[in-house]
Amino acid sequence: MSELYEKMVNEAIAAQKADVETVKKYRGQEFKIEHTKAYVDVANQMKAIEGQSEAVFKLHIDSINAHYEILKSLTDTVRPEDDPFVEHYQTPAILEILYEEDEEFKNSTDKFIDAIADSEALIGREVVRRYGGFYGPTCVVDFALVPGSTSNIVNQILQTVDIPTLHKQAILAAKSWGMNTSYGVGGVFADEIEKGTTTADAVKMEIEMFQKIYTTPIKAQAELMDQMGHQSFDVRKYMEQYKERMRGTVKNAMKEGVHYGNIETVPAYCVGDIAHHISQSTYNMCKDDVVIAVIEATTGVLESTLRNAVNNFKDMYEPLSLATGSTASAVEYILELDGFNARMIADLFSKRFYNYVPLYPSRSGAAELHNCDFVDMISRGYNHVDKARRIQGKGNGVIIPEVGGFLVDLKPIHENEVLMNPQRYTYPGCAISVRFSALMRLADYPCLLTSEPVTATMMTNIIAMNPGAPASPARTCKTCGMGSAGRHEYCGFREAV
Repeated sequence: MSELYEKMVNEAIAAQKADVETVKKYRGQEFKIEHTKAYVDVANQMKAIEGQSEAVFKLHIDSINAHYEILKSLTDTVRPEDDPFVEHYQTPAILEILYEEDEEFKNSTDKFIDAIADSEALIGREVVRRYGGFYGPTCVVDFALVPGSTSNIVNQILQTVDIPTLHKQAILAAKSWGMNTSYGVGGVFADEIEKGTTTADAVKMEIEMFQKIYTTPIKAQAELMDQMGHQSFDVRKYMEQYKERMRGTVKNAMKEGVHYGNIETVPAYCVGDIAHHISQSTYNMCKDDVVIAVIEATTGVLESTLRNAVNNFKDMYEPLSLATGSTASAVEYILELDGFNARMIADLFSKRFYNYVPLYPSRSGAAELHNCDFVDMISRGYNHVDKARRIQGKGNGVIIPEVGGFLVDLKPIHENEVLMNPQRYTYPGCAISVRFSALMRLADYPCLLTSEPVTATMMTNIIAMNPGAPASPARTCKTCGMGSAGRHEYCGFREAV
């Protein structure tokens, strides 16, 4: 297994550094699709080793190449307002291929679609709760079954449907790490209520929208983009071309016994670096020297920590846990350099949420999702860093947190010239909030801190070792950073299909 662990570490770090180095090179400039070629090249170096499914890696690599080449044929750039959606065009196309290639799965999905209409009370309750802020800040498109998430509601509905478990798992995965359209449950309901529609009619319209994303996924996504005012390229052409490009790869994965949930998931989570993580919005955000320094230093912690531990891993989940735990510790540590911590930020964001809801009652379902991701991350980091401080005290140097028994190397933060000299980026005598302010920029967009290219790359390796088992959603409590104790009972992980 040592070969697998080294491979996972090398591929993940290569993906992360392709993103970070590209953003550093072009930050502040005009984004071009061709800038993402470094990430594509890294993906094309990925390969299965003994014990891994080649079909899973084909789903990952073929999707990246199709995405890159189709985008290049349709446009030379993507405007910031359109870039969040580039990773939402894959699952609709994959779903339609599965419908067309497996009539039994299509029949099961039809039964689920009928069950959505029969779940008026459940859906009505959940959309009212989201609209009114019942769950507090929550990620409506969370990959786990957190309260208020779309996947949580899908899971509840699936409990009522008599279809094969494998099909239930596939339908659930399609709205978890698979991203079947950009729709998050409750969006139509909120818009209609604000227009003056009755609650009963707004729920019915919500149900119709919820059904549409499964009935005609490509059409539904295209119409959503029309409503959003998408301008950068023809999304219908993209999805039709992507569908045909990926049909052979999907059919091969089906033949090889890859779980449909993984067939939906793998092609979607790997493409976001092309025109989203490497994008105009990222270039604009990273014009700030301190913002890019946070990303660079966190990447340094990730790499050093993983390389130090690579010879001591005992199972394939440890590299992933350490990767995400190390970056969580790094970001929390940077936050604490300015006297803040995760508990303060969770409190701040929770209080802001209840001011934000009445200001923007029909806010996008995505509004607070990355704030939730950010607080989940730093809350995990807080636990590691706080434990290290309690054990080590101030000491004579940088504290050394542990994640699963592995040491986290925070030295790259102290070796970063920018982060260690905040006085150069504000009034010098009062430079006590510079790093904090950069982190607040990243709280809306923490994708290279959590890190998505790292988790995507490692998850493909993990799925390839057991392709017949669904890898999403996470069937565990994720210990939500902004979740109150009373919210835990509404988490769906205990009843996951």
